[in-house]
Amino acid sequence: MEFDQLIKTMTPETVANLRRAVELGKWPDGRKLTPEQRESSLQAVIAWERHHLPESERTGYMAQACSSHKNATSSEERKDNETILRFRDA
Repeated sequence: MEFDQLIKTMTPETVANLRRAVELGKWPDGRKLTPEQRESSLQAVIAWERHHLPESERTGYMAQACSSHKNATSSEERKDNETILRFRDA
């Protein structure tokens, strides 16, 4: 089955399950996603959303451009004013 055909046959429930698996790094039965599975699942979710959801509801949507490209701040200012979150694979 071609990728586009697969995307057309996906239900909202399937997309929600894939999204949850990508977020948690494991399938509903507890098995860990491989890096390839995570990448493929995320690509499928993004492709499905592109066809079925308005832009403002899609994964990764940002209502306005990042302010960092307008006002470049020094790394020292950034350390004082921001908290950086880093996520690791489970």
